[in-house]
Parts: sequence; C-alpha cells; structure tokens
Amino acid sequence: MTNPRFFNMAVMKLWLYVLLLLCAAAVCVTCEQQPPSDEDWLELDTPQGPVRGRRDPEADHLYVFHSIPYATAPVGEHKYRPPLPAPVWKTPYEAINRHIKCPQTTIHLNVIPKNLIAQEDCLIANVYVPDTEKKNLSVLVYVHGGGFIVGYGDLSTYKTFLKTKDIILVTFNYRLGAHGFLCLGTEDVPGNVGMKDQVALLRWVQKNIASYGGNPNDVTIAGYSAGSASVDLLMLSKSAEGLFHRVIPESGANLAAFSIQRDPLKIAKEYAKLLNFTNVDDINALEKFYKSASFELLTSGDISDLSDSTFFFSPCVERKTEDNAFLTESPLSILQKSNYKKLPMLYGFANMEGLLRIDLFEDWKNKMNEKFSDFLSADLTFKSQEEREEVADKIKKFFFGNQPVSDGNVLSYVDYFSDVYFGASTLWAVKLQVEAGNNQIYLYEYSFVDENTPAVPHTNVRGADHCAQSEAVSDDDENTASASLQMMKKTIRHIWHNFIKTSKPVPEGSSLPAWPAASADRAPYMSLGQKVELRHEPLLETRYRFWEDIYQKYYLEPIPPPTPVVNDTTNNK
Repeated sequence: MTNPRFFNMAVMKLWLYVLLLLCAAAVCVTCEQQPPSDEDWLELDTPQGPVRGRRDPEADHLYVFHSIPYATAPVGEHKYRPPLPAPVWKTPYEAINRHIKCPQTTIHLNVIPKNLIAQEDCLIANVYVPDTEKKNLSVLVYVHGGGFIVGYGDLSTYKTFLKTKDIILVTFNYRLGAHGFLCLGTEDVPGNVGMKDQVALLRWVQKNIASYGGNPNDVTIAGYSAGSASVDLLMLSKSAEGLFHRVIPESGANLAAFSIQRDPLKIAKEYAKLLNFTNVDDINALEKFYKSASFELLTSGDISDLSDSTFFFSPCVERKTEDNAFLTESPLSILQKSNYKKLPMLYGFANMEGLLRIDLFEDWKNKMNEKFSDFLSADLTFKSQEEREEVADKIKKFFFGNQPVSDGNVLSYVDYFSDVYFGASTLWAVKLQVEAGNNQIYLYEYSFVDENTPAVPHTNVRGADHCAQSEAVSDDDENTASASLQMMKKTIRHIWHNFIKTSKPVPEGSSLPAWPAASADRAPYMSLGQKVELRHEPLLETRYRFWEDIYQKYYLEPIPPPTPVVNDTTNNK
C-alpha cells in the first residue's frame, strides 16, 4: 500500500498509520499545552448552552470546537441501545480536545497514541468554523473510515481545504465493532446503533449548526472507506431523510460486501466463539454474554485478515418491528424500488483500491492457489459446494487465466480486490441509481500518482491506493508533497468545493473539463489522473460486465436477525 494513512478498510495497515499519528499527536499535545490568549477564544450561544472554542494553533483561519457531545451513548448493559439526547448546560462549555475515541480493536496494535482515550460515552463532534463574519455557510459532515471497527472523528483533518472560509466542517465519533453493529434484533440489542449515532449527529447539526454560522439547509455528507459506505447507506435510510442535501462517497458503496452483514445472528455467534463463548445457540445466553462482556474482551477478537471481503461487524438489515430502525430493507431492494430521496452525488474510487490487501500478498497468493473459493466475497451464495468451486474457478480464470496467482500477475491480484471491495459494487449502485431516476451522479476514477508513489511489488507499475482521493482533499502530505501532488491536491479540493457549493463538480465557466452526470451504463466519467479528462466509455466495462453476470446469478441478499425467543425465566434487562 502506498499510503497507510488511508488504509482504513485494512486494519493491518492502519496500525502503520498510527505510528505516523504518534508524531502528529505529540505536536498537537504540545500545542494544546500553550495557554491561549483571550482573543484566541470564541464563545457562542447554542441550543445546548454557551460553548467556547479556540483559534486553531496550526491554522489561524479557523476556530475549532472540539469534543462537543452531540448525543449520549447508553452504558453498561444498555450499551447496544440507540443514542440518547445530548446533554445541555448553563455555564460555558470549553470545547477543547479531550482526545476521545470509541472502544475499538487493539489487535496487532502495539502503540496507541496516549492522548486518545477510549470511553463508553464517546459520541462527540468537532466543529471547524472559519474566522469570518459571514453566516449561513455551507456545512460539510465527514464520516471517518476504519472498516466499521476502528477510527475516530479526526482520523484525517481538512484545515487547508477550509481556507476558502465558506464551509463549516463537522467530524465526529460513532460506535464501532460489536459496540456499534452487534445486531441480535432484541430490545436491548436491536442493531445499527453506530448508524443511529450518525443519524443523531445529523439531527444535532440541524438543530445546532446555525449557532456556529452554518446553514442547516445546505449540508453535504462525505466519507471515506467505511465512511463512504456509511453516507451511501444514509442516503437510503428513511431515518436520515431530509437531514442533508448532497453526498460524496469516497471508495465504498452501500452494495459492498463489507457494508452490510449478510446474516447478523450468524456473525454474532461466530464472533462470540472467537471470544471463547460457546453457548451461542441460546439467544438469551448469547445476549447476556454480549451485554456483560467488558470492552477489553469485546475488542479482542482478531478479525484483521478475513478473506471474504468483510470485517465481521457492519450495518445490518433490522427487524421491521424495531422502533426507530435505520434500515429494514436491503440496499439492493431499496435501490430497485426507487424508494429513497434522490440527491446529487460525487461518486467514485481509486484505480488500485486493491492495494489495501497488498501486505497479505505473499501469504494469500499461496492460499488462493490452494482454494480460491475461500476468497470469494461474503455477498455470494451457491446451491452446493460443487457450484461454489465452479464459480470460484471461473472467477480465478477471468483474473489470472490458467496461471497460478504469483509475483508475475500481482496486478491481477490488485484488480481482483479492487473489484470485490469497491469497484463492482460502486458501479452497480450507479447503474441502479440512474435507473431509479437520479440524474445527478458525477462519477470519477482517481488514478493520480507522483514520483514518490512506490511501485506495486514485483512490478514497475504505480497506482492510486485505497482512498487516495480522500488523501488529496485532506491535510496529508501538505508540507512534503511534490509539486505535482500539490497541484493535484489543489485540483481535487477545487472539485470538491464546487460540488459542496453548487451540487456540480464543474460548474459553468470553470477551467476544468465539462462534467456531465453519468448514465446507467456508467459513462461518462472523469478520469482524475496525470490529466483531468472526461471519458465517454463505460468505466471498467469488461470487468463490470463480468461481475454483473456473477451477481445476477449468485447475489446473497442480507437478512435481518430472526424474531428472538425470549426465555421467561431469564431477565436480560
């Protein structure tokens, strides 16, 4: 992988990112220790009460309000319930960085930034407000990535992007792993509380953002990796309808295998077994185990190298009887029925997303040759093991011909994982969206690399890694970027800014090539590479047609958890 900071879907790579984060965190701690002067503070009256933020010590064009509770996470045995209302106060709340993160896995993570503190009630937002007298500014809400199992609101920062002083940015935490996405369908563990946290944040924005100078009627939601899948799912949820006005999914779609649990009860059982709990067929015992488990235990399961393109926990389809459900129907069904509000979308991915699994190549190439069917994605189903092996052989031949997976065809390995994690599901979603009547989808492929980008192992070829476009928008490499990367970052920020302000990535009069919305055949699309150019052929035509045939025949629809059978002699509350 060329940039571990954006390996948010691949937990193994995220550990490398944390090593880099330590240096930045140390700098931030030093900055926090400098006593700000009175003029560095900005106090605002909000519906929650008075809030005091301070001028960012690294970006004097911004005031930052850190660690604002946007909701209250239930704790103890109620920790899997939906979020509760946010607290209110009368005396000024000092919105300084309290370095809060939600409980999350620490497998293979030997070094954790000491200023990041995991706590149960972790639902905080960070608001970046430009130093301007203007009001009713556009609002950008960024959802962090991390495979739904790791991460925190400020995993990436966007201070340079905000130099235009016409956008307010909100980042935030949401519950992760089993804490956020255990889905038993019971009263105490209904499922999707991590997504319900995201909805609560958007409701908080609607109620509070005007106090910070933002316009609640001009909200864009964006996200990278799992955050991308999140905003794509938010677009389909009735519970979030009307809370935002345009969407930027960056490398992750609502139809991806990792975006939705296929069988949440089965997953809950499998994870419990990883934690050495065996009485998994008794739903009452299973629920009691999860409710009483410590966070140390809950985050100890090793799920960093699953071969089925998932990370165990993710959003689920809930039982229709649940109140305030986030999702009670599969994303595919919602898209096919056109039962959602159509919004402008800036939608795409990088050309070598599969590099997120390049660190496992030396191990996986042998295992793929031994039994390729173990590497089929979790969203496929077959009538028999024989049929599964036949389809696996067909897929392997499509990508690798009659050759074994080897150093000589590592680019095919990258293409395979690019498709099964991101490409195929994104393009399928685009097709369904357009067929459902959305004529405002602006499709792109990001392929820019510069001289500092390492070649793919065993080749002299370089490609854009997972969420490389997100890196271009963020502050990553700001001070060390080559001249060409600096220019690309400027271009991508300009495109993102245009879309947030006008709902079009290239408005009339722009110096960039005209960018029409995509049709159902996934064209045209903008190639964001060494050149920025509009291409009229369907994106990844041959590969997409192959996957379309596979999914037409073998797609596995996600199911909700079954109606629980309550043991009258057991009180789980």
